[in-house]
Parts: sequence; C-alpha cells; structure tokens
Amino acid sequence: MEITKKQNIIISNPKTRDFLADAFYPEKAEQLPLVIFVHGYKGYKDWGAWSLMAEKFAEAGFFFVKFNFSFNGTTIDDPCNFADLEAFGNNNYSKELSDLGVVIDYFSTNDKVDAHKIILIGHSRGGGISIIKTYEDERINGLITLASVDSLDRFPKNESFEQWKKTGVYFVTNGRTKQEMPHYYQFYEDYEKDVHRFDVERATEMAKAHVLIIHGTKDESVSVKNAEHLHILHPNSELHLIENADHTFGAKEPWETSVLPDDLNAAVEKCIEFISNKM
Repeated sequence: MEITKKQNIIISNPKTRDFLADAFYPEKAEQLPLVIFVHGYKGYKDWGAWSLMAEKFAEAGFFFVKFNFSFNGTTIDDPCNFADLEAFGNNNYSKELSDLGVVIDYFSTNDKVDAHKIILIGHSRGGGISIIKTYEDERINGLITLASVDSLDRFPKNESFEQWKKTGVYFVTNGRTKQEMPHYYQFYEDYEKDVHRFDVERATEMAKAHVLIIHGTKDESVSVKNAEHLHILHPNSELHLIENADHTFGAKEPWETSVLPDDLNAAVEKCIEFISNKM
C-alpha cells in the first residue's frame, strides 16, 4: 500500500505562533478516520519512534497527524531539538489546547478525512490535554490515552512552590540533552485562572467519546494508578495494561531501527483494533 507522508506542514495559530505538523495516510478513494497524536511534556512530533507509529496507523487505513505544540521548545527551523527554551518556559495549558483546536480545524476539512470520525491519542501530559479537548469539542468521538496523567496539577509543592513564585522561574534538567529547561510562573497563573477548565477528572467523567486507556505496568514517570483512576472515572472506558511496559513503551530518542519496540507495537495494535471496532 502506498503511504503519503507530508512532513513539516506549517500551521498558523494567531493566538500562539506558527508550528509544524505531519500527515501520514494511504492513497485510498474513501475518506479516512482522522487520528491526531498529542505529544507530552518534553516531547515533540519527531521524537523516538513516533514516525514509525504514524506509518503503522497509515498502513491500517487512517489519516494520522502528529504535530509540535507551538511553545514546546522546538522551532519551525529546528523541529527536533529544544532550540527555544524561552518558548518552552512560556508554554501553558491554554496554548496547548488552542494549538490542538487549530490542528483539528485544519485537518478535519481535508478532502481525504471523514470529519465524523475524529480520534485523539494523547501521550503522558498530552493525554490530559486530549481528555479536556474531547470533553470540550463534540467533533471528537474517539479518545485514546497512552501513559496519561490523571491531573494537570503537576506543579512544585510547598517550599519549592513558594520559591518559584518568588523568583518567577524553576528549572528542570532534561536527562537526555542536559539542558536546564525553564518554567516561568505564568504557567501556574494560567492554570489557576482557569482551574475548572483544566480539571482532568471532571472532563474524564463528562467525555462523550469512546475511550481506551493504555498504560504500562512499569511506567517510571506516570504511575499506572493514573490509568486505573481514569478508568474508574469513566466506567464505560476500556482499560488495557501492558505488562512491564515503561512510560514510552520501549521507545527512546534517538530510535535507530526501522521496527517499533514490542511494547509500543502492542499499544498501536490495540489502538487500531479499538478504532476499527468503535468507529
């Protein structure tokens, strides 16, 4: 099957700034379900094995989109590195939800897309963003979380929080790149002024879409208890645990083989089965 790959499409969001997206899809006559992948914290569209994942979805008959959040620290000219740490520090949940809405608007009108079949797949923090967007946007009728958080209240606590408020910035070391990545206090202020909107638990309970929750039992970054909690909140969801899988389902950056890691491949196959059955 011939797969079309359109990479580094420039998407404009007047509320944030321009960012990049990729579209992978098979050359078929009929319109295809739109699957949008939402990356997580310190993530980006070209990280690890995400492109191999995109190919597998396209081969299964889906119009698959992945994109960089506008303020994720990458740039139009350098989409695979954190070349703009100032932007990273000024990211927030409002910007991410705005970007995701623009991506849905942009691709749902594509001639090859069936706008009545829109599915979000959110990884890690991107799972929380996807849950909120699914509740807010009635066009979305499928939601899949991969190693998702169950709350977006993931800020420093107690003395660390007071220090952040006082200095206006705290830094997190990127274990891979060794960069000191800033988080400006505006991040919390954005959350606090719209805390009801950013309530992942409430959005999970209220979401009208078909929901699949996938998590690894050995996730070192987001406990599997997050998945179990989401499942309790949305009893009609399907919970699928992958034994011994880590936070990225065996993928890493760089990913130097042409084959998906076993755990990520198992997760993708479960996603494809779920979408095929539910949509």
